[in-house]
Amino acid sequence: MDKHLHIISFDVPYPPNYGGVIPIFSLLKSLKEAGVLVHLHCFEYGRGHQQELEKYCIEVRYYSRATGLKGLSFQLPYIVSTRINKKLREDLLKDDYPILFEGIHCSYLALDPEFRNRKTTVRLHNVEYLYYRQLYKNSSGLFKRAYYYLESVLLKRYERKVAAKIKLVALSNEDKLVYQRRLGARQIIYLPMVVSYAGLKSQSGIGAFCLYHGNLSVGDNEKAATWLVQKVFNDLSIPLTIAGKNPGEQLKKIIETNSNVTLIENPSDEELQALIASAQINVLPSFNSTGIKLKLLNALFNGRHCVVNAAMACATQFVTLCHIADDEDEFKSLIRSLFPEPFSETEILTRKRLLLEIYDNTTNTQSLLAWIY
Repeated sequence: MDKHLHIISFDVPYPPNYGGVIPIFSLLKSLKEAGVLVHLHCFEYGRGHQQELEKYCIEVRYYSRATGLKGLSFQLPYIVSTRINKKLREDLLKDDYPILFEGIHCSYLALDPEFRNRKTTVRLHNVEYLYYRQLYKNSSGLFKRAYYYLESVLLKRYERKVAAKIKLVALSNEDKLVYQRRLGARQIIYLPMVVSYAGLKSQSGIGAFCLYHGNLSVGDNEKAATWLVQKVFNDLSIPLTIAGKNPGEQLKKIIETNSNVTLIENPSDEELQALIASAQINVLPSFNSTGIKLKLLNALFNGRHCVVNAAMACATQFVTLCHIADDEDEFKSLIRSLFPEPFSETEILTRKRLLLEIYDNTTNTQSLLAWIY
């Protein structure tokens, strides 16, 4: 018997060029290989219709997001209220196939009484209320801080309601524990995401520079890049490359003050992967400890040494594969000692053994399907 599955995506998951959509697109490819007939429903608000998705799904539908004042609610988080869509509800009620909601953002219908007897699962990409709380703490500007604070409060209440009623999948064990201990989740499992990497590609030897990469329009990433320039590489003679999407003017000016730092704006995926492979050290601090750190996963699969802080290495399985630093002095010390140190075949074998055991796409896809069905 054919196995059908509705997937609701909070954004159009192609191209897979930012962290939120990468786990979705990777899963679509794995489900296709597993013979699952996917009915994909996407909220589209700028990324357009993508013919590539039709290779992996038997149908792809698009829905508008009610952004701005028309989507505003003081009862629901903005990321949820703007994705309430009558047409989506009608489409899902035409059959009784199971539904996988990708992210808290688009999970509203999971709480709808009409779907009470339907097989519904929400895959958590983050503990969203904690993510928005940290955005509030790390942001400047009165309006932004007010928005992030209110969103965090509303998300905590909403996530607790979802946790009490819906089956959940967490992409990190740490997020699973938060949902169990703080939000009262009873039906939740941890399953590593399906990855797009075809094996480990880290190269032995020595690279020529340090690298920080990420979406530079995201506040946490901009703050991390700024901190590296001003606090870590301010008196190091070791070159740093910062690569990422849409850096702001303020970050550009900060980078210009340090002749040892190079900015690469909006690299293609191929360019970024080449940078990760060529770097001697992937330097990846974070000021946000929630969710799965896709930039770190990319660096571990494809790069050499990784120097991170505790917030970035919050997933316990990564700790033994990274060099951990707590402040700028420890970052400087590790960078100085690792920059001339060849990345060894022994380190590559250790990574391969651990990462390929955790990120076994076939096993993780089948475990997800067993939980959903």
